[in-house]
Amino acid sequence: MSQVLHTPPPTPDPVRSSAALSDDPAALAARYGLTVSGARPSLPQYVRRLWARRHFITAFATAKLTAQYSQAKLGQVWQVATPLLNAAVYYFIFGELMGTSRGVPDYIPFLVTGVFVWTFTQSSIMAGTRAISGSLGIVRALHFPRAALPVSYALQQLQQLLFSMAALFVILLCVGVPVSVSWLLAVPALALQFAFNAGVAMIMARMGAKTPDIAQLMPFVLRTWMYVSGVMWSIDKVLTAHQNLPHIVLIALECNPAAVYIDLMRFALIDTFHASQLPPHVWALAVGWALLAGVGGFIYFWKAEETYGRG
Repeated sequence: MSQVLHTPPPTPDPVRSSAALSDDPAALAARYGLTVSGARPSLPQYVRRLWARRHFITAFATAKLTAQYSQAKLGQVWQVATPLLNAAVYYFIFGELMGTSRGVPDYIPFLVTGVFVWTFTQSSIMAGTRAISGSLGIVRALHFPRAALPVSYALQQLQQLLFSMAALFVILLCVGVPVSVSWLLAVPALALQFAFNAGVAMIMARMGAKTPDIAQLMPFVLRTWMYVSGVMWSIDKVLTAHQNLPHIVLIALECNPAAVYIDLMRFALIDTFHASQLPPHVWALAVGWALLAGVGGFIYFWKAEETYGRG
């Protein structure tokens, strides 16, 4: 009788098994509980993480503001002197040489308010453009929501504006503008402008992180934007005197977000700046721009969260 030989089943080759697993990185990561390093969290989770670091954002903004003029002999005096000197130059060129002050009551506070409010937007956007590309050391060394950087830079510029506002109030009183309850409207106007500035800063931070050369282009863009925002001249007077302009140009001038926030601050602080000089539905425009830039800019920045500091 012939014997039947039973061959035992082959022993699994650990090398082959590892190779099979290596062909499926997702399965291997799931097996050992691994997660992607620096993966983008969900939007609600991202908001919670950003809010949890609100103290860091405030401290970072304050430290940057304090260090800004630390090497200058006059120190923090430049926080007020710089926008005042800009206003003085604009007054000489536009108010006196070009005559834009004619027909504008209280032109000095009109101009200073415009310069201060515009500088807030301009500086926030410029700082936001370099928020990621200029902070690669901290971005690569620490794990935190990257939106904290552009938001902190916008907060730094808001703090600087508040210093400047103290000088503005002195100017208003010196030229005879009375203290009014309408001054309280400056608070919601600044809050809406901060939301708008922070949103645009986040948009520019993402663009600047990918293309650092944008920081070299932005001064020209912002200078052009300033000249059409009624910083040195009255948009209302121009619209009244040039009603033959194309309708789309008139709408663009009235709905310009920088002009909207400047006019709101002028309406709040200067009693000779009347509601008739404001564009229609000005508060709706201010809220709309703040939501569009603030929420849209935040989502746009969040979508590229895992790419910052790489490459």
